Amino acid sequence: MSDAIPVLTGKCMCGAVEYTVEDAFGYAMNCHCSNCRRTTGSAFKPFAGIERGKLRLVKGEDALLIFGNGDDAHDVHCRTCGSLLYSVVREGAYVHVAMGTLVDAPTIRPSGHIFVGSKAPWYEITDDLPQYREFPED
Repeated sequence: MSDAIPVLTGKCMCGAVEYTVEDAFGYAMNCHCSNCRRTTGSAFKPFAGIERGKLRLVKGEDALLIFGNGDDAHDVHCRTCGSLLYSVVREGAYVHVAMGTLVDAPTIRPSGHIFVGSKAPWYEITDDLPQYREFPED
């Protein structure tokens, strides 16, 4: 019996960028902040957080569009189709993988809604997950 951590694949809509990430996410949330809404074009961004070193780009480094300031915090999109793949956060130590770009199903599920204080007024949260005005305290 192997104790190896499964590796998931992910990619952008057009397939120009592909990545792998360990199925060892530490947390997952649905973010309702205005930045996540704008970058996804949706009411919220479902994301899963993991240490940055556990995500590997396997195709399309030349097709990346980096939006943000510096190595410590930025969004990574496909330059061709615009898909948001992941966000570098927490002083560059973690990535928030956009769960919609995962080809394989992760074992983690979002455990709450964050930044509901700025959620879209036209969207109603209808599940029973906890809601946080901003980011929950550790």
